[in-house]
Amino acid sequence: MHPLFLRPGNLFQPVVLDQLWWTATFYALARLRRTGDPRWWYAIGVVGGLGLLTKFSILFLGVALLVALLIEDRRALATLGPWRALAIALAIGAPSVIGQLRLGVPLAAQMSALRVSQLAHVSAGSFLRFQLLLGPSLLVAAAGLWSLYRKTKPELRAFRIIGATCAAAFATLLILRGKPYYVGPIYPTLFAAGGVWLEAFDLGTPRGARVLRVATVTAIVLYGALVLPTGLPVLPPERMARYAQALGIAEATRTNRGTMLRLPQDYADMIGWPERVALVAHVYDSLPSEKRAQAVLLAENYGEAGALDYFGPRFGLPAAVSAAGSYWFFGPGEKPGGVIITLGVDRRDLEHYCGVVTAAGRLTNDWSVEEEQDVSVYVCEQLKGTLQSLWPELAGRN
Repeated sequence: MHPLFLRPGNLFQPVVLDQLWWTATFYALARLRRTGDPRWWYAIGVVGGLGLLTKFSILFLGVALLVALLIEDRRALATLGPWRALAIALAIGAPSVIGQLRLGVPLAAQMSALRVSQLAHVSAGSFLRFQLLLGPSLLVAAAGLWSLYRKTKPELRAFRIIGATCAAAFATLLILRGKPYYVGPIYPTLFAAGGVWLEAFDLGTPRGARVLRVATVTAIVLYGALVLPTGLPVLPPERMARYAQALGIAEATRTNRGTMLRLPQDYADMIGWPERVALVAHVYDSLPSEKRAQAVLLAENYGEAGALDYFGPRFGLPAAVSAAGSYWFFGPGEKPGGVIITLGVDRRDLEHYCGVVTAAGRLTNDWSVEEEQDVSVYVCEQLKGTLQSLWPELAGRN
């Protein structure tokens, strides 16, 4: 199993849902092309709607499928099937679409911030180099794409649209400078096609074909074992840093901001959260009871807010608030902010809003991601207005 799939599954990152819905779409598309049964368009619509409910990146697949239809089967667009699929997808995904409209399309602001902070560091070269991390599996995927396109018999040519959709999705994300792993959901389908091609490949003798298949599987398994620590935190930080350096795979430790770490970014982002929450709890417990009763916990980013909400109950902490991304929509809570304990917020930002800012603690950890390597906790008092009145001004900070 490759880190491209192990890592998001281990962390339950949103992209793992892309992998599920895209693969399900390709399965329904394959059944549609094999059987000719137009009811499979309904399945494609249902999966598309579920995709809209979880992650708008399903739109990339929709665009890719449209391009593939225009290239391979324009006549299908003259039937009701694709349009019924679109209607079903929009009906099921309506809550997400309506929510975006009612909230002022926050997706646009988030994408704008993402382009500046992360996507600006993605180049065509880095996008393509990342795909090389698939190792021998990339050859299987390439064979799968090639085999889908070389179908010449009428009963097999119908599957070309699957290859065209995969190719169009890859090209779209490459041109738009999407994160390299965004294209990962096309690979399960290409692996399957490559596996079918490999099973049928004829080297002239049955023995030669068996040797090729065994060699391919062995190479994939050995490479998977080699890069396993880059996908799962099976080694302690010191050993993992040495291992990453020994592998010599720069892309494995490159962050989404274009900088390099000693550890893979997702691994580094797992480190230090209980300690940060424990520090906040220590400051919280140190407050006089009257101040503690009105204290609000404010986190700079969604990782810190999530850590406070996850680990906080064991320390008796209240829920965190944050102006980062979608966390802002949860609001500032009911307390006016007479006393605010902040995690990760820059002192200069606090002094803009607080009459009194007191340093209460600091944690450093060189193994963490950049923004968590030096984190301070402050106590903010004499807020210039209530937290509720200031909340609109804080929108879109991250």
